[in-house]
Amino acid sequence: MLTLPTLTWVVLAVGAFLVGVGKTALPGVGTITVALFATVLPARESTGALLALLIVGDLFAVWSYRSHADLAILRRLVPTVLVGVLAGTAFLAVADDAVVRRVIGAILLVLIVLTLVQRAVAARRQAEATGQEARVPAGRRRARAAAYGVLGGFTTMVANAGGPVMSLYFLASRLPVLTFLGTAAWFFFAVNLAKVPFSVGLGLITPQSLLLDLLLVPALLLGALLGRRLARRISQQVFDRLVLALTVVAAVYLIV
Repeated sequence: MLTLPTLTWVVLAVGAFLVGVGKTALPGVGTITVALFATVLPARESTGALLALLIVGDLFAVWSYRSHADLAILRRLVPTVLVGVLAGTAFLAVADDAVVRRVIGAILLVLIVLTLVQRAVAARRQAEATGQEARVPAGRRRARAAAYGVLGGFTTMVANAGGPVMSLYFLASRLPVLTFLGTAAWFFFAVNLAKVPFSVGLGLITPQSLLLDLLLVPALLLGALLGRRLARRISQQVFDRLVLALTVVAAVYLIV
């Protein structure tokens, strides 16, 4: 690891920086990091190295937004995410990597369209309600949580791509910026911790990969600090648009 070329270190440092920004300000950037790490490291080894960095980023995000998480949403998601993880495990047993990535990319594009349609319908209904707040029925909220939870568990299991799916769910739930980031922080901290035993068992997390991560932590912290400042200044409209744009980038990357 310590003999890697200078350009490789630069790419990894940029990736670690983006992990910090993604965890504290712009969910969806993480997919760019996945691409960067897989470009300069062997694909399998890159997933283990990235997982440890993601957990460091999760810790920083949880500490930064610990009082903003929507615990009710998290409780609704847990059972369905587990179902998605099991479905993803079964899918991996019969599908190759190329099929997996394209299926997830297609799912993301469909979800983006559905999110935009739901927002347009909700805006029209709210306008027709003469200023009264548009409320989503409890049954529909539960069904939406179940659908996104299964998809989130499925995608995070098969391609570490659960971030964009859950970002769309949090957008659909109309969470304010800080609540969005706090809820996502706790969710992904729990999910990534659950992956650790499997990654260690597969030999993806090793002393060498942990040493690499240790050297990249300063870049991650720099990105996290910048992200915190950005998150507290960014408007809700700009935040929502950036999340959608980054999700489109993630979907196209997975398909191509």
